[in-house]
Amino acid sequence: MPNRIVISKFGGPEVLKYEKYLLPEQIDPNNIRIEQTSIGLNYIDTYHRTGLYPLPDKLPQCLGLEGAGRVVEIGNNVNHIKIGDRVAYASPPLGAYCEIRDFPANKIIKIPDFISNDEVASILLQGMTVEYLFERLYRIKKNEIILFHAAAGGVGLIACQWAKAIGCKMIGTVSTKEKETLAKENGCDYVINYKEQNLVEKVMEITENKGVPVVYDGIGKDTFNKSLDCLQTRGLMVSFGQSSGMVDQVDLHKTFNPKSLYYTRPTLMHYTRNKEELEISSNSLFEKIKSKEIKPNIFKTYNLKDANKAHEELESRKTLGSIILKP
Repeated sequence: MPNRIVISKFGGPEVLKYEKYLLPEQIDPNNIRIEQTSIGLNYIDTYHRTGLYPLPDKLPQCLGLEGAGRVVEIGNNVNHIKIGDRVAYASPPLGAYCEIRDFPANKIIKIPDFISNDEVASILLQGMTVEYLFERLYRIKKNEIILFHAAAGGVGLIACQWAKAIGCKMIGTVSTKEKETLAKENGCDYVINYKEQNLVEKVMEITENKGVPVVYDGIGKDTFNKSLDCLQTRGLMVSFGQSSGMVDQVDLHKTFNPKSLYYTRPTLMHYTRNKEELEISSNSLFEKIKSKEIKPNIFKTYNLKDANKAHEELESRKTLGSIILKP
């Protein structure tokens, strides 16, 4: 019997339990069965674990949205994928924290020859996140100055490289000297250590008191108000995560009216709603990897059974890149 990680209650990393499970005897006609080699760890997994984000099914629940592996069986209605193909995914349904699973064939991405399964699992969800943030939600421009929080995290390091490839000037925030060096090495033009420097003052200094047209904020509560202060008139606040917690209740008039600000709370799933959008996003990412404009960065690898330790490290906010789990 294969193994997986499940939660039977919400809580800290200790609620992640390693157990054996039974696969369905028959595969759904529209699904494929994947023998997984690599599983991506993402901050949204911690939101599902704590109950901050609602789960689609009742507990117990296997977590995880991202994985890569080899196709070992296909449903009767599947004709664009064959047994033996290397494939990946970065979307619901949940259940990536396992050795083998069934997954909808229309949400599957074939892995190009120039990238390994581990690399795909470390970058697919985070890379497609940067793609929609920079290319479709708000199209960043050459020589434009933008602000991106957590520039040395998994998403942040990809953002540094993507902005550099476009020629956009990125201001990135970090919390340590080590992360400051890493962000610069990955192409971040201006790095602000928010524990040592005043964020708003530094942004205004860099932009000659103009502010930035867009802020990408995946931190949430700790940075929300300062992010708004960094925006220019009619600027856009992109709140795509909340690693520090949910933002407190906001008075819309007092918060956004003084500078006619825009606000959006996007998710990757709304930018990869169908096969066409999924291919646009993944192909754009793969092209940048092939051209070496984007380089996967696996910070650490954990065994699947040690998923609790991986969650602890992720939530420490001390990671310098992506974490993957190995079945």
